[in-house]
Amino acid sequence: MKIVVHDTASAMADLLRRPAAERPDALREMLAPLQQVMPQGAGLDLVRMHCAGGGFPLDRDDPRLHAALRQLAEADVLPRVEDALTAARDRIRAAAPGVRHADTVHVAVVLGNPDDPHLVGRSAGYLGFGGFPGAILLYIWPTATSLEKIGHAAAHELHHNVRYANVVWDPAAVTVGEQVVAEGLAEAFVRELAGERAMGPWATSLTGAALDAAYEKITAAVDVAGMANLTPYVHGDATARLMGHEPVGLPDFAGYAVGLRIADAHLAATGLTAAASAALPAREVLTNAGVATAA
Repeated sequence: MKIVVHDTASAMADLLRRPAAERPDALREMLAPLQQVMPQGAGLDLVRMHCAGGGFPLDRDDPRLHAALRQLAEADVLPRVEDALTAARDRIRAAAPGVRHADTVHVAVVLGNPDDPHLVGRSAGYLGFGGFPGAILLYIWPTATSLEKIGHAAAHELHHNVRYANVVWDPAAVTVGEQVVAEGLAEAFVRELAGERAMGPWATSLTGAALDAAYEKITAAVDVAGMANLTPYVHGDATARLMGHEPVGLPDFAGYAVGLRIADAHLAATGLTAAASAALPAREVLTNAGVATAA
């Protein structure tokens, strides 16, 4: 597996020097290596997704963007992302040498929208998308947390990237159980690579009785199917409302914390690592963790 971290810092600096009318096309050119590996018919346009709220604004000049690019450079974000992905790839290769994976994984690190509460508030300034084999997209707005942990987020997404080269993602049939298992294993993988502090706030902020209650609700819903039904259980009520879904009474990122509990029970029961578990079917992980699923 070849890791290609594209020089999005230079591309974004060039984009911000252009008139606003030219910026969407410049962004499309920057993201083309990722867009080209998206499966036909997936209907995911990365420029449209960027403009929907997660990415930096294209329609106006904002001095914060230039300052943020300087912060990324000063923090060596792109080299650190590449180092983290190389370590993640090598760990999975050693633990699960037979799993399928993309021959090349194209990686883009893109400034997020500093006024997006989902990114800057709930997600501490960073989040990623890595479920399509061959593409990893990371959004970042510089904060103390995001600058420290963006490489760990990249490793989390690489775990997804390998998983979905082996596990079929069918938007109509995918279950809550699949999604929480994927998130839990990916965060356990980050911990294997770099320790507890490396994990994201989405996996660690929910504890105690609130986590117990979320665990009961989510494990009772592991067979709920359909991509449109995942967000309320995985990302929680606030994100569900943001995405136009009906809330189910769960706090932010509940599915990540519950998924980590499930992953930990699976790892304890089997002696496997999260790296070695990247391609395991969700039903197997859930069964190992003692979570009942439909026959």
